[in-house]
Amino acid sequence: MSGFVDQRTVLVPEGLAGERVDAAMARMFGFSRTRAADLIAAGHVQVDGGDVGKSDRLHAGSMLEVSIPAEADPLEVVPELVEGIKIIHDDESIVVIDKPVGVAVHPSPGWSGPTVVGHLAGAGFRISTSGASERQGIVQRLDVGTSGVMVITKSEHAYSVLKNAFRHRTVDKTYHALVQGHPDPWQGTIDAPIGRHPKFDYKFAVMADGRQSVTHYETLEAHRFASLLEVHLETGRTHQIRVHMAALKHPCVGDLTYGADPRLAARVGLERQWLHAVKLGFEHPDTGDYVEYESTYPEDLAHALEVIRDAH
Repeated sequence: MSGFVDQRTVLVPEGLAGERVDAAMARMFGFSRTRAADLIAAGHVQVDGGDVGKSDRLHAGSMLEVSIPAEADPLEVVPELVEGIKIIHDDESIVVIDKPVGVAVHPSPGWSGPTVVGHLAGAGFRISTSGASERQGIVQRLDVGTSGVMVITKSEHAYSVLKNAFRHRTVDKTYHALVQGHPDPWQGTIDAPIGRHPKFDYKFAVMADGRQSVTHYETLEAHRFASLLEVHLETGRTHQIRVHMAALKHPCVGDLTYGADPRLAARVGLERQWLHAVKLGFEHPDTGDYVEYESTYPEDLAHALEVIRDAH
C-alpha cells in the first residue's frame, strides 16, 4: 500500500446494480463525481480485478476496489505571490486588499489555484494566528469568481474585534451587481433563507430550512438589457447576492451557474458573474474610528458595463 493512504474493497449491493461506476463510488464513499472520475482515470479503481471506465455499469455482487493515493495536504498554505492583488491599506492590525477574480481567499479541498493567504504569506505579511491554520486572519470571504475589497486581520485583537463585527452585522458591505432585466420594485429587500442546493453540491438556493439571509438593493442605472444595482448585505451567506437575484429572475449578468443568459454573457465578453465588492466600512479594531475602503471596477466588468450602456 506504499503511496496510498486508503484502500477500500466492497461488494456492490443490489441497490447499486446498473449504476455507473463514478455514480456508485459517489454514493458509497461520499466522493464527488469528479473525484471518482479522477481516481478511475488514474487506474486506482478496479472491478473484479480489472480496470474500468467511469461510465461502465456495475453488477450486484461484483468486487469494487478503490486505492486512494496519498496527496499533499490541500489545506497547506503555499507562499505564492498572486498577480493582480492590490494592497489598499496596511497597518499594524489589518491589511485591506483588492481581490481579483480567480483567486480564492484560503486553501480548500478541490482548489489548487492562487489564494489570498498564500499571496500575503509570499509578500511577507504576518497574519493573526486565530482560526484554522489555512484561514488565519480571515474574517470574511469573497467567492473565487467575485472581485473587490476585503479585509484580513494581522493581530489577535483585530481578529477578535472584526470577527465579532461581521457576526453582529455592524460591518457595511456594499456591492455593485449588473443583473439581467429590471427588478420590480426598483429598490427593495430580499429576506429569503439560503441553503445548499438539494441536487447540486456546488450551488445554493432559497430553501425553507436554510439560514436567514437578507439583501437590500437599489437600482443605480437601468438599461435595455440589464440594470446596475447597489447591494447592501445584512447577512453574509455563500453566493447570497447571486442566489437572491436569481430567485427574483434577475441573475447577475454572466452568472451561468445561476441561470444567466449565455448569449448576453458572450455579447458583453464576460466569463464570470458581474459582481464586485465596491466598499467596506467598519470601526477600526485599534482606534475605534469608522474607516471605509473602496475598489474600482476591474477591466472585464467595466467593459461589460460599457457594452450594456451602449446597447440599443
